[in-house]
Amino acid sequence: MKSLELLSELININSIKINLDQSFTWASGWRSPFYFDNRISLSYPKIRSAITSQLIELLKSNFTSVDVISGVATAGIPQGALISDKLSLPFAYVRSKAKSHGMQNMIEGKIKEGSNVILIEDLISTGGSSIKAVDAIRSSNSNVLGVISIFNYGFKQSIENFNKINCKTFSLFYFDDLLTIALEKKIIRLDDLDKLKKWRNNPEKWR
Repeated sequence: MKSLELLSELININSIKINLDQSFTWASGWRSPFYFDNRISLSYPKIRSAITSQLIELLKSNFTSVDVISGVATAGIPQGALISDKLSLPFAYVRSKAKSHGMQNMIEGKIKEGSNVILIEDLISTGGSSIKAVDAIRSSNSNVLGVISIFNYGFKQSIENFNKINCKTFSLFYFDDLLTIALEKKIIRLDDLDKLKKWRNNPEKWR
């Protein structure tokens, strides 16, 4: 399955929802014409496998000497585990916050000190959850080579946030890819493009 064909399939299975008339509210409070639920793709073996294969290709083309694959809780965990299995590498995941009991772990699984780690995320918006995971792994005296995700909106905030912590990011799909496919599928019109690009440039002030 080719890259943009996979993106089209994610729309077909409703893993990506697009609605310009009734926008979605994100956890951040932002209003958005887009909503991603990459967990849905896990229920479709062909699509799930295509995502895994393409994430591995992305990883191999940009990084070497990877010791550990780590998923960002929660949506980055399934693909992280699948990738680590395919590559025969150790897997761990980073919680959104430390446990309130037991060992009060932030990192679940074993990451040896000094390891080179790739973080797997499903979606990068502002980058907040990924950056917390990067900080947790670095605090354990290991090295984060970068973050790989299925989709990246390319918000100015996330670019600035990752630059501040000197962390590379690579994604299968970006905002312009989504607009291309949405136009092809006639979900949006040409005259919607300016409005959607304005939203991407200033999402906190959408409607």
